[in-house]
Amino acid sequence: MSGNFLVYFGDPMCSWCYGFGPELDALLRDRPGLRVDLVMGGLRAYNTEKADAAFRRSIAGHWAHVADESGLPFNDAALAREGFVYDTEPACRAVVVARATDPARALPYFKRVQRAFYAEGRDVTDPRTLADLAVDEGFDRAVFLAAHASTAAKDAVRLDFSASQRSGVTGFPTLAAKFSDQRLFLVTAGYTRAEALARRLDRVEEIAATSPSPGERAP
Repeated sequence: MSGNFLVYFGDPMCSWCYGFGPELDALLRDRPGLRVDLVMGGLRAYNTEKADAAFRRSIAGHWAHVADESGLPFNDAALAREGFVYDTEPACRAVVVARATDPARALPYFKRVQRAFYAEGRDVTDPRTLADLAVDEGFDRAVFLAAHASTAAKDAVRLDFSASQRSGVTGFPTLAAKFSDQRLFLVTAGYTRAEALARRLDRVEEIAATSPSPGERAP
């Protein structure tokens, strides 16, 4: 995909995105140099309701399904915290800050936040935790924390949410291929194994190669 790249619409607190991580990693290992641009979707952005027993049971069921499918570990310590509010905006905003600071470290940071929440049971709605995780990926803690609290970061993550909606994304993970002429082709909407991802990407490239670009007339 020379000159082209993947666009990954996701949320670091989306369990299926967490489960999807190893499949995306496998695809990228087979296609070194393939760029992935992250767009935050805001799965439960700006939620203010505390997690009650019914909500925890529902989420636990989803997590069990993802664990069975992906084989990844889950730790419900964060979810079990008294008064926990499942607001994904702070974590999404942190990924946007990482992307703005160093695009190459955005995906590793996204994955670090996922691992902290799902495997380690850490509260990634807390900016201090998000800053600690940023240090793990080589960012300066104080600089990251200040950027995360800024109006610019809050505005930027809203733009991500809007971009996701404008693209017609209704669930996460969603992976698309974007070509140099700005055409966007869906690769997958939802959890997909690496082998199927590779086949779908190959098919998308074939379609893009034989389809007219914007402004061109079909033969």
